[in-house]
Amino acid sequence: MNKYYLAPLEGITTYIFRNAYHRCFYPMDKYFTPFLVPHSKKGFSAKEKRDILPEHNEGLYLVPQIMSNHGDECLKTIGKLQVYGYKEINLNMGCPSKTVVSKGRGAGFLAFLEELNYFLDEVFEGIGNTDVKISIKTRLGRDEPEEFFRILEIYNQYPLKELIIHPRVQKDFYKNTPNVEMFGYGVSNSANPVCYNGDIFSVEKYIEVSRCFPDVKTFMLGRGILSDPGLLSRIQRKGENGKEEIELKRIRQFHDQLYEDYRALSMGDKNVLFKMKEIWSYLGQSFPGHEKVLKKIRKAERLEQYTAAVGELL
Repeated sequence: MNKYYLAPLEGITTYIFRNAYHRCFYPMDKYFTPFLVPHSKKGFSAKEKRDILPEHNEGLYLVPQIMSNHGDECLKTIGKLQVYGYKEINLNMGCPSKTVVSKGRGAGFLAFLEELNYFLDEVFEGIGNTDVKISIKTRLGRDEPEEFFRILEIYNQYPLKELIIHPRVQKDFYKNTPNVEMFGYGVSNSANPVCYNGDIFSVEKYIEVSRCFPDVKTFMLGRGILSDPGLLSRIQRKGENGKEEIELKRIRQFHDQLYEDYRALSMGDKNVLFKMKEIWSYLGQSFPGHEKVLKKIRKAERLEQYTAAVGELL
């Protein structure tokens, strides 16, 4: 049976989003936190702690993701996560953000192969015989897909829980199309289990990818779920992409859960609006032909204006 993961998106797929999605739609087999960057503080920040607290993630299989290029810092953060009971950690080698890449992190780390190898050697030596498992989310390289040949050789030296491959290079960001040929190379040559990630926005695309790679049994969905949270439900049913009435009701339930949970944080109306508009920048793609109402949502300056516009749409 295939398994499905929710990709981490910074600032969006926090515990509030994860819980609302899990209650309202077909549940994921794994959820991943937006990346944690090691810092010198004794513990996690209040924001980080809220996101990883087990009581905020009940019933979810949650994997914390770390972004680092220093083994000692990464190991300290793993140790902090162990205190909360986490036994699986994901390392981010795929974030394409320029601010991240400029610091040699995320997909930027893939340009420094000697350092990458040393980092992984230090991390795996550091976890030793503990029960902590390490997975990696990666891109193919920084500049050219062929960089992946050597990168995969490095990954193959380590016993990964799994290797999640987004088959683009850093400079692609989210443009161009995923390089399925190079992903196929990863499937054939990886010493570790492989998960596919990249541009699954429809049932048809999922079927296409799964038929191309019948040995791949795990799929990570990110922007496709944000824009169409009912997608996995239809994948399970092998259904069409048309919206059903019951799915619209679930979207309304999902929206209302997010809205109330953000308001409960006492973050202020302006921040609640910012968070909800950020969700609609993706979710609005599920409502073609409703640009007039979506514009009202984007332009709302008060919660009353916002809820009225959402009510008109849903």
